[in-house]
Amino acid sequence: MSFASFGDFLAMGHHGLYVWSAYGFCLAVLILNVAAPIAARKRHLQQEARRLRRENGK
Repeated sequence: MSFASFGDFLAMGHHGLYVWSAYGFCLAVLILNVAAPIAARKRHLQQEARRLRRENGK
């Protein structure tokens, strides 16, 4: 499939909204799949550090 202009490429034969929103949704899911474990690990390490400080402070 070839497009006459960049605007035609973005419009995707009048299906651009569906196509680009699907790409956006997939990108959001991929970013979430990377960011969520990183955030969970950081949260876990902070909780463990607090627990260790409490245990050593007694």
